[in-house]
Amino acid sequence: MTQDFVKNRVLLTLVILLIATGSGLAFLSHAPNRLVSGQGISLFSLLNGLGALLLLPVLLLLFSFFTPSRRNTLVVMLLAEVLLFGMTALAGHTAVTLTGGDEESLARTSLGGGFWACAALSLLIASDAISRFTLNHTWRILLNLQVIVPIVLLIGSGQLSELSLLKEYDNRSDVFNDALWQHLGILFGTLVPAVLLGLPLGMVCHRSARWQMPILSVLNIIQTVPSIALFGLLLAPLAGLAKAMPWLAEHGISGIGLAPAIIALVLYSLLPLVRSVIAGLDSVSSGVIESARGMGMNRMQVFYKVQMPIALPVILSGVRIVAVQTVGMAVVAALIGAGGLGAIMFQGLLSSALDLVLLGVIPVVLMAVIVDGIFKFLVSMLETSRR
Repeated sequence: MTQDFVKNRVLLTLVILLIATGSGLAFLSHAPNRLVSGQGISLFSLLNGLGALLLLPVLLLLFSFFTPSRRNTLVVMLLAEVLLFGMTALAGHTAVTLTGGDEESLARTSLGGGFWACAALSLLIASDAISRFTLNHTWRILLNLQVIVPIVLLIGSGQLSELSLLKEYDNRSDVFNDALWQHLGILFGTLVPAVLLGLPLGMVCHRSARWQMPILSVLNIIQTVPSIALFGLLLAPLAGLAKAMPWLAEHGISGIGLAPAIIALVLYSLLPLVRSVIAGLDSVSSGVIESARGMGMNRMQVFYKVQMPIALPVILSGVRIVAVQTVGMAVVAALIGAGGLGAIMFQGLLSSALDLVLLGVIPVVLMAVIVDGIFKFLVSMLETSRR
């Protein structure tokens, strides 16, 4: 039993935290309108009738802690999924009950800290179980995706439409959609030039020790500059260029807006990308290169047919880091007029509207998770094809 205890201490810790946050933090917050502070509603006050069934997966999770096995990890994942679905459905049902089903009601029912903490812990429990169940990246991604499918179905069915977060989206759907596309534009607008610059720089650093030190030193210095400071440093020179060359301003290049954001994010992306290229090319053993040359390959053929295919998983891992980093840092770019989901978030902060803040933050988190999952899947596919 002691050995079993050690094996599942992560699950026990997460379940204890889930019980503590569920009982100590407000699960929902209800206010008569958007301008008035809401009154907290505890989870325990909602555990009556069908709501009491939420206790069942929690109790089963506690028992699962004492019986560790590969099959049991799948049960733990399903229990966490059921718990997440049940809490979300309970929140939506409570919101409908409090508004009396009146779609024109000004009353606001917001998700409280208790809900977000319990939802996050449920996802962590499911993710930990999935990581123990299989080592295959593809299966991990698929199993993690199916955990949130019931939540997506709840949203699509309209059962959560009375929650203030969904009401906020309905009121600002056009603004949100535009911001989402702007954020994606910043992401791809950063990745393409970053890869086009980072790959050659990485190859130069790999082939020439004389150039590696100065290039990495410059990129390290850029990485240490705070993002807001770098945006500010780019403001004056870009504004000067736009004034000296009006055609640049006509194409959207100025001291504020998208141009300085893209330039700054590309500069931040170069260090991890260049390091991944160096690490990937260094991982190719000299024996493999000599064998390729012995087969009659020239230098270019060795590079494209031998070195790059072997180094590609490591390089893609670097691109993954850059992509996830860009998704997050693009939020700050909204401060200089680049748009994106950060603009919604900062607008919510300025107006003290928590739901508006969440409307900007949640998609950014989901986007980062999705981007990370896509690149992990690509890397796993490459590694599998090489075996």
